[in-house]
Amino acid sequence: MQKTILVVEDEQDILDLIEYTLAKEGYDMICCLDTSNVEAILNEEIVDLILMDRNLPNVEGSIFINKIRANGYSNPVIYITAKDRDEDIIEGFNRGGDDYITKPFNLNILKARVKAVIKRSSNDIEQLKVRDIIYLSSNKRFLIDKKEIKLTQLEHDLLLEFIKNRDILLSRDILIDNVWRDYNNVKPKTVNVAIKRLKEKIDPLKEKNYITSVRGEGYIFG
Repeated sequence: MQKTILVVEDEQDILDLIEYTLAKEGYDMICCLDTSNVEAILNEEIVDLILMDRNLPNVEGSIFINKIRANGYSNPVIYITAKDRDEDIIEGFNRGGDDYITKPFNLNILKARVKAVIKRSSNDIEQLKVRDIIYLSSNKRFLIDKKEIKLTQLEHDLLLEFIKNRDILLSRDILIDNVWRDYNNVKPKTVNVAIKRLKEKIDPLKEKNYITSVRGEGYIFG
């Protein structure tokens, strides 16, 4: 699956350069000149890496990351910044940074650091956040509005499959193959019942519409 990188950089020429360089490497790029829309983007997209400047209008980049870390966002972060003193770098790591690149930077080093952090984090994702659902992989728990939701193993696997494929139409056959892993002994009606029970647990008031049925096609989580 193609990886998505969110870049927050207030200098347009640097932003354009980073976007062009990493798009050529095959990454999906989302670019922002400030942090005003970052949390909304993280709630709507699965972002594999954030590239964050520190000298931003209205808020210092590492303070912003520190704040969203406290709110449950665990996306990997590389700071790209002109703050190059030893104490600045240490401060960046203490404020949620996974790596630190100082300006001016070499594009080949940027590409290598990005690749390394994404590879490391994809093998060790401790937490996923989609909308108000948080998944803690260390103990396989789901939290909604910071409250734990008790799920069976099947419901756990089903919800995780949806979260990993957000906004992608999943047919019943795909769900049977990926979740039940026993295609010959599972009927489409079984999938329907399991999803109905899952929806009752994660959206008992039927207000949030996490999972939508597409008639004759399957289901979309979004």
